[in-house]
Amino acid sequence: MTNIEHTSVVYRVARPEELAAAEALDNSFTTDSVIEVTSTDDGFRLREVAVDPPLRKVFPDEEEDSDTEDDGTSATRVVVALDGDGELCGAITTEFSAWNSRLVIADVRVAPGHRGRGVGRGLMDRALAHGRELGARTAWLEVTHVNAPAVRAYRRMGFTLCGVDVTLYTGTASEGEQALFMSRPLTTT
Repeated sequence: MTNIEHTSVVYRVARPEELAAAEALDNSFTTDSVIEVTSTDDGFRLREVAVDPPLRKVFPDEEEDSDTEDDGTSATRVVVALDGDGELCGAITTEFSAWNSRLVIADVRVAPGHRGRGVGRGLMDRALAHGRELGARTAWLEVTHVNAPAVRAYRRMGFTLCGVDVTLYTGTASEGEQALFMSRPLTTT
């Protein structure tokens, strides 16, 4: 992938020495609303509700998973965003699942001072383009129900709700939260 500039932000594949800094970007958030998930006999009902006081979420450190395929190649790709001063201001991590032709958006991080400026969309656009290059038919991601700002952003990027898991975070630091799964097609018809 070549360097691409968008509103003075440069996007490119992360260099090995940048991976730790990309992972260390602050992905916490504060929100004044959450997505309420109500279970019914036929499925789930979702609606955005206000919370007072605003909720602040700081994600716990994750344990590293293996990101190597059976043939020894990496299934993970990190693209970074660098601001006009060359400082890391965002990163997106993707994984390609060949068996079902799915691009998994594993992590999106935008530094707090750069949020709302199109950096996340720029990162997502590059990830989705890469997915198409790989032949992915869909892009898929998971987001906690308390991250209403991210849910709204993903919807603006063309993602729709495709599933809910009310037990995914059981026994973790995010106990009590529900996982929302979102997807969008990548193929054109």
